[in-house]
Amino acid sequence: MAAAGIPAPTNTASPYIGLKAAPQNLLPLKDSLHWSRKTVSNGARAHCMKTWNPINNKKFETFSYLPPLSDESIAKEIEFILAKGWVPCLEFDEVGHVHRTNSRRPGYYDGRYWTLWKLPMFGCTESSQVLDEIRQCKEMFPGAYIRCIAFDSEHQGQCMSFVIHKPQNP
Repeated sequence: MAAAGIPAPTNTASPYIGLKAAPQNLLPLKDSLHWSRKTVSNGARAHCMKTWNPINNKKFETFSYLPPLSDESIAKEIEFILAKGWVPCLEFDEVGHVHRTNSRRPGYYDGRYWTLWKLPMFGCTESSQVLDEIRQCKEMFPGAYIRCIAFDSEHQGQCMSFVIHKPQNP
């Protein structure tokens, strides 16, 4: 009921009519040429390799399923980071994965944050500078996991992270 002097609202929107009829060719036929171009098939040309051993092996971040990266591969990844305008940063940790040693409370995890190796490399222009820092970190902490992180200063966030070094006997 509307108050005196205030008109009641009128419904000026058009009423709901329903969905329009769907076209018959919404899903293509599987036998059509158009459908076969969208599907992927490697056939006998696929070459398989074992990438990750799940037995007594911890999963890490990007590239952890690959064999250890060479200095050349690491340099290419760092050049990609620098080309994007991101800031490379190194971190290390002895355990290398998330664990629950100090507490069993929900939401608490040890190993979520790794120790920062020096400061982020603001102003770094060459991958050789980062490779030198990686070498120094390996010499100082030979039994530690080392990872490279890329920060985007424009979006204020971490954009990339990958494990560079895993110790021989973790």
